[in-house]
Amino acid sequence: MSKQSDTESRTIRIKLTDGTKINGQVNIKTGPGHDRVSDLIRSKDEAFLVVYKAQVYETGFDHPAKMPTVFVNKKHILWATPDETQR
Repeated sequence: MSKQSDTESRTIRIKLTDGTKINGQVNIKTGPGHDRVSDLIRSKDEAFLVVYKAQVYETGFDHPAKMPTVFVNKKHILWATPDETQR
């Protein structure tokens, strides 16, 4: 977990409706009352989730694609889970 004045990152794992899996970092400090990954996912303020330092595992590919930033449409998230070991 890294902390700066206006950011607090968490590692997250996401599975999309098409089977794609994404691991990466999200900033949970996007507004007042946002201090958990679930707050970020459930928020209706933004339609997209910004994931940085991302590894994208697409169905049919053996190795993940490493991307600096991925914008994920929240409508396509099947499930998301924080990495519980980062406390």
